[in-house]
Amino acid sequence: MSNAKKFYIDGAWVDPISKETLAVINPATEETVETIAMGSASDVDRAVAAARKAFDSYSQSTKEERLALLDRIVALYLERKDELAAAITTEMGAPAWLAGAAQVPAGLMHIITAKQVLENYEFEEMRGNTLIVHEPVGVCALVTPWNWPLNQITCKVAPALAAGCTMVLKPSEVAPLSALIFTQILHDAGVPAGVFNLVNGDGLTVGSALSSHPDVDMVSFTGSTRAGIEVARNAAPTVKRVAQELGGKSANIILDDAEFEKVVARDVVSMYTNSGQSCNAPSRMLLPNSRMDEAAVIAKAAAASVTVGDPTADGMRIGPVVSQTQFDRIQRLIEKGIAEGAQLVVGGPGKPDGLDVGYYVKPTVFSHVKNDMTIAREEIFGPVLVMIGYEDDDDAVRIANETDYGLSGYVSGSTDRARSIARRIRSGNVHLNGAGPDFNAPFGGYRQSGNGREWGPEGFEEFLEVKAIMGYGA
Repeated sequence: MSNAKKFYIDGAWVDPISKETLAVINPATEETVETIAMGSASDVDRAVAAARKAFDSYSQSTKEERLALLDRIVALYLERKDELAAAITTEMGAPAWLAGAAQVPAGLMHIITAKQVLENYEFEEMRGNTLIVHEPVGVCALVTPWNWPLNQITCKVAPALAAGCTMVLKPSEVAPLSALIFTQILHDAGVPAGVFNLVNGDGLTVGSALSSHPDVDMVSFTGSTRAGIEVARNAAPTVKRVAQELGGKSANIILDDAEFEKVVARDVVSMYTNSGQSCNAPSRMLLPNSRMDEAAVIAKAAAASVTVGDPTADGMRIGPVVSQTQFDRIQRLIEKGIAEGAQLVVGGPGKPDGLDVGYYVKPTVFSHVKNDMTIAREEIFGPVLVMIGYEDDDDAVRIANETDYGLSGYVSGSTDRARSIARRIRSGNVHLNGAGPDFNAPFGGYRQSGNGREWGPEGFEEFLEVKAIMGYGA
């Protein structure tokens, strides 16, 4: 990519102040596919200054101007959707079908949703003699992960643009290629100079500089809980707004009146989507103790049906995990599960047969897992499912909520029981009977899964401040 060693600041691709670079590795081949520039605090200063300068004018732009801008972005995004999908497959290993059918469309849907919210949003209302005004929060630092790169970029950038904010994006340095293409889309769509800026780099340098910067009004961060804690610490001295979407260890409660053969198989395959690298993955499957052995047989067959291999090849359900670091961590946790006494149903340590090159992990299932085991507590972020037994509905709810996280939850069974249990699960989302995502619904978590919400009207409002003008109507 011609701009891989540049940053996008104040409406132009510019040379970085820092001379540091980083190799981008294709996780399927373990080969370098690009080299990107890595930013410094000085690069961040330049980008934030551009965003601050642009805020005065862009924050006063009309709703109609911002709607037209989002329309142009949608049109150009569609023109380059195949290029975006190919970049995602190359940078983080998503199979070509998943990149084209889910990763890229998810990003598009966030732009469309932000436009729809903006169309219908009332920024002002009279409350007696007081005018309540919703106005853009200011300069936003957007820090995004590698697992759903465009999804996470657009669910921040689109509502920030719609709200009238200016911003600096730091995408994951592990998977930066789709972000570079998306940045060019914004440029070609006519985003005013300084409104959107991109600086590549790592969390310790660029991420820290952004989250602590005195001229940044808000940080929107998606990533691990550990990194999110550091973002909050860095932001605290300047008392800026911090919105975080962090880790998860979501419980998937399968009730005794569910269609076991269908539901267990469906949810095993669902867990492995994106190689299990989703923060809301249904990674803890909760089952009646009396049916654990039956469910393990179904899960073993379902896992065996999951094809693993070259993400550009036809028929591959999952590709590699994103990096050697991630592969090694997953291997350690699989070994830990075995050591702590969980029953290995299928998969296990090592790479699948015939896949010696690439960061491939065997689709793995553990049964008879206790909720205090390491593999039931820690977010594995790989194709590893743990099956935990429960005695009755109350016990299932107790186990589901006995976690540091609270991002998502899943319940399958008769409608009334599933609805009742969903109300008792302490998580930001709950999916009933296989329901998929809703881009108009808020996305975010309880406890150590974060604070604030993304997606839909709630995600839009994260980028707004509220002002009360008393005596306005007198």
